[in-house]
Amino acid sequence: MKIAVHYENLTIDEDGSVGGHEAGDTLVRRLLRVFPGAVLIGDPSRSQGETHVVPIDQIDGATTVVINMDVLNSMQIYSWMKAHGCAKPRIMNFVWWEAARYPDPVQVAELALSCAVFPTFTNSHRTTRSIEELVKRWVVRPIAERAAISGVNLGIRMEHVQERVATPVPVVLYPAIYMDARKQPNLFIDVVSKVVKRTPILVEARLAASGIITDPAMRLSRERWAKVGPLLPSRSQYWASLARTTAFLATAQEESYGLEYVEALVAGAVGVFPDKEWAHAILPEGYPFFYTSAREAEDLLVTAVTDPDGCRRAIDEAAGEPFAQWLDAHHSDDQFEAEIARHVQKWFGTAL
Repeated sequence: MKIAVHYENLTIDEDGSVGGHEAGDTLVRRLLRVFPGAVLIGDPSRSQGETHVVPIDQIDGATTVVINMDVLNSMQIYSWMKAHGCAKPRIMNFVWWEAARYPDPVQVAELALSCAVFPTFTNSHRTTRSIEELVKRWVVRPIAERAAISGVNLGIRMEHVQERVATPVPVVLYPAIYMDARKQPNLFIDVVSKVVKRTPILVEARLAASGIITDPAMRLSRERWAKVGPLLPSRSQYWASLARTTAFLATAQEESYGLEYVEALVAGAVGVFPDKEWAHAILPEGYPFFYTSAREAEDLLVTAVTDPDGCRRAIDEAAGEPFAQWLDAHHSDDQFEAEIARHVQKWFGTAL
């Protein structure tokens, strides 16, 4: 059985590698690592190095599983392959974002039906539960009862972590690459604006192109104590920047998982989180830095940047072991890779 990955925003660099540093790009690269020999669905057909792009009309549906990252399009892909001679297209959804990303009821219904009809793997245990609830609520029982849905936390690779680097002024990270309303960037800016009046900090935001031109990004970039720029060009530089990050303030209303937060935590940054279910889902019980108001967030962030070593000791105590070890055990990249491969074999019945 062969694997083909479908991702609408696919970009290929001149050297033949998958380009981009947003979440979807990173996950495409991860899937290619999990499934050696997998091809990417795109147009035109081209091969460079180990990267092979194949138009959908050249995909052999009888021998190929299509892992679709654009879940609302699964019905269209199925219908197209069916109309072009494939008796039984093999399509698996990969939900790598929060289930609430689609507010439009028509899109919600499309998402629910797609996840009920096609085997669906998600990026976290929490997203799995959300998709299951969505299917039960929106899809008629005879179809919903046949749904195959599973998932596991994406996880991290500990070997990427670099040795920590001290900075003259504590660095506070805006822990996202977008500044859409769900991330509540104005709350982040309001809090750090008050913190900087109490103690020196440097705020850094590294954003996707669409994030840099938003009003909150413009607002933050006008501050002398803030640096707003594009995503770093390599993963090595990204991890180097995390090694010099003192703390971060999470302000999102909702997250499907929170990979960037987990990566910052394992790099040694002290995370201050909203007291929300999504944040509790990725942290040990008793984690000491949750806030329920902007003032609490301000006070906790001041503590994080003025006494980061003490904060790390408190986090280790809550975890019952060095926090990096806890993160490695509960957010295993190896577990994700093993589980998605196992489920492809389980759902489609043929060894890869």
